[in-house]
Amino acid sequence: MTTTNDGRRTDSWWRAVPGIRAVTTYRRAWLPKDLVAGVVLTTLLVPQGMAYAELAGLPPITGLYTTILCLLGYAVCGPSRILVLGPDSSLGPMIAASVLPLVAADGDPDRAVALASMLAVMVAAIMILASVAKLGFVADLISKPTMIGYMNGLALTILIGQLPKLLGFSVDADHLVEEAAGVVEKIADGAVVPAAAAVGCGGIALILVLQRLLPKIPAVLVMVVLAIAATAAFDLGGRGVHLVGQLPEGFPPFTLPDVRLSDLAPLSVGALGIALVSLADTISNASAFAARTGQEVRGNQEMAGVGAANLAAGLFQGFPVSASGSRTAVAERTGARSQLTGVVGAALIALMLLVAPGLFRDLPQPALAAVVVTASLSLADIPGTVRLWRQRRAECLLSLAAFAGVALLGVLEGIAIAVALSVLNVFRRAWWPYNTVLGRVKGLEGYHDVRSHPGAERLPGLVLHRWDAPLIFANAKTFRDEILRLARTEPRPTWIVVAAEPVTDVDTTASDVLEELDATLNAEGVHLVFAELKDPVRRKIERYELTRTIDPEHFFPTVEAAVTAFRQRTGAHWQPAGGDATRPEE
Repeated sequence: MTTTNDGRRTDSWWRAVPGIRAVTTYRRAWLPKDLVAGVVLTTLLVPQGMAYAELAGLPPITGLYTTILCLLGYAVCGPSRILVLGPDSSLGPMIAASVLPLVAADGDPDRAVALASMLAVMVAAIMILASVAKLGFVADLISKPTMIGYMNGLALTILIGQLPKLLGFSVDADHLVEEAAGVVEKIADGAVVPAAAAVGCGGIALILVLQRLLPKIPAVLVMVVLAIAATAAFDLGGRGVHLVGQLPEGFPPFTLPDVRLSDLAPLSVGALGIALVSLADTISNASAFAARTGQEVRGNQEMAGVGAANLAAGLFQGFPVSASGSRTAVAERTGARSQLTGVVGAALIALMLLVAPGLFRDLPQPALAAVVVTASLSLADIPGTVRLWRQRRAECLLSLAAFAGVALLGVLEGIAIAVALSVLNVFRRAWWPYNTVLGRVKGLEGYHDVRSHPGAERLPGLVLHRWDAPLIFANAKTFRDEILRLARTEPRPTWIVVAAEPVTDVDTTASDVLEELDATLNAEGVHLVFAELKDPVRRKIERYELTRTIDPEHFFPTVEAAVTAFRQRTGAHWQPAGGDATRPEE
């Protein structure tokens, strides 16, 4: 019996693996569509993989290794039916910022690959541990406004960084401003290679036109094929245009990244940033495509899938990966039904490396730069920034600050700034929440904000105050100061009723502040009253023994009940705003 139960548990465990489950539930009718989609997807995966590898400061071949392994890893462990992972334009600068400073002294490409592979392994470890700890919510650490600013800064960084390759020269600079100045200086000195500029700028124009006018045609593939043809027709190599050259033949061996112990600390910083951006990209893309197919997004399992994809890439000379919205959209448009589409793409790329590694040897480097530049343009969201300015300028300023952080300080520093700004914005809202005085408006039930209704009636001697946040350590003194200000306005109130329905918590710091506040108000002849406190919050107040100072009779189930009690005690009548009614005695 024990053996049978163990066997059942093992079988259940295997079926819980997404790849195994996908095989057991696969429908034969999906096969032709998955095969076709896999072939079409491959035409996009190859040039983008090579281009994004160079964006990360790595040899183009590593982009193909990474693409193969991450597709296979996600097919086994990823829960999404059609999500496509791979090298990504948003991660390339982050990888370069993490790896290149560590190889600057000797410029050894093998060391750069080893560092990038270790970076992928570290990202995988972070993702898998976060999945086990169910930390999928960390993707929310970057708010949309700060993400827009970060991506705008990233787009500008990529664009400036690719201009030298696009125009046929090189620039030695550490920061965006230096790089932009270097580009201008080189152009002024006549360093532009005309043939390279023609290929690069022509490639950008061709991709953008085809994507706009003929979206179903693989624009990147068309551009790559024409660029290779132009190399043969016009001898671009002899005209000063750098070519990709012969790719290594065969499949990469299993390799444990060989890095120094001193490299791990700086790599870990980059790994955390990459993991955060990758998680945000994956969750957002998975959610968008799951909504179209009726699937549910399982955030923690997505993290495990992305972790497996990064681990597979890192152990075979690859670098960190993320979900790709553009490649997933291509797979969806061409009829993909399952992760077999990605498996087909991986198999075709591996076959190319085994049989025809010289297929892309005549591909001009400016053509790869054109692929990266067009990808960077898709990262930018200028209309989103304009919309933020129109709708909420404070959040637009946060977005611009994140943009400036990336542009002026660097990509890794930019993601740190984006996260910090998002968290600080949350604290800002909790620190200074919206609060207002309420009054009675004729023709409307209940009590309403006097800022929206300046003519609202009020009861002499009574202030109705609404506080739209939990009472916590960050805002308790702000609450105290506002209540004291209201208590000392003319005519002086005798009751301040807090409409506490939005108050979802009171922590111990706020409890101490409330106790001191109530004692101060009582000394001035003012009573602090609460209405509509939620039961869990009321229980906390009793646990804190606040009812020793705050009269238990000063807690009311509704604002109306508090108003009625005040009127019964004082005989006050509603007066229009600014009325000269005298304050009744309690």
